[in-house]
Amino acid sequence: MATVEEVLTELKALADPKILAVNQRHGDDHAVNLTKLRAVAKSLKTQHELAGDLWATGDTAARLVAILISRPKAYSASELDTMLRDARVPKVHDWLITNVVKKNAHVEELRVAWFADPDPAVASAGWALTSARVAKSPEGLDLPGLLDLIEARMKDAPDRLQWAMNECLATIGIHHPEHRTRAIEIGERLEVLKDYPTPPNCTSPYAPIWITEMVRRQR
Repeated sequence: MATVEEVLTELKALADPKILAVNQRHGDDHAVNLTKLRAVAKSLKTQHELAGDLWATGDTAARLVAILISRPKAYSASELDTMLRDARVPKVHDWLITNVVKKNAHVEELRVAWFADPDPAVASAGWALTSARVAKSPEGLDLPGLLDLIEARMKDAPDRLQWAMNECLATIGIHHPEHRTRAIEIGERLEVLKDYPTPPNCTSPYAPIWITEMVRRQR
């Protein structure tokens, strides 16, 4: 059983100023290569109690390890709500949703609670979980209503929330042909992320391009 101090020491030894500089441009503050960080978590295996102690340090690299060594199903809805509200670093926020919340029994309860939260970062989590439902289990969702909200609010939404809403727009267009034309029209009209710098061989996050390319691949 490793201690918090031992894990922090190992992460500190792996810290690379060049990695930190790159991450800081994206709003993150950890200096450990993610492949090496995942290797640390893999060596620790599942240790839920240690995960809680690492999370409590507030250190970003330690929190990323904590997410990977925790038991997602062991958290209560209240614990996850507290953790998400405290996860202000984008990478921690994203990993918490992907690796823990989506695997937790309270995921739908949290999706609904976070969706309309006044905190844009929390609301973005609700939209991210909604996108997952749009793709995999859309039964019961009001897709035209979601498009109405996106059309009315996405243009002026804060960055993280805007990104999540845009993902939902693209997901609706990709997975639901009956709403595809409207989804593309909304994207063209709002022009959100139209000029986002996209590396070669990557798909633009601009919804009309994203939708068109993913549908092409499906065919």
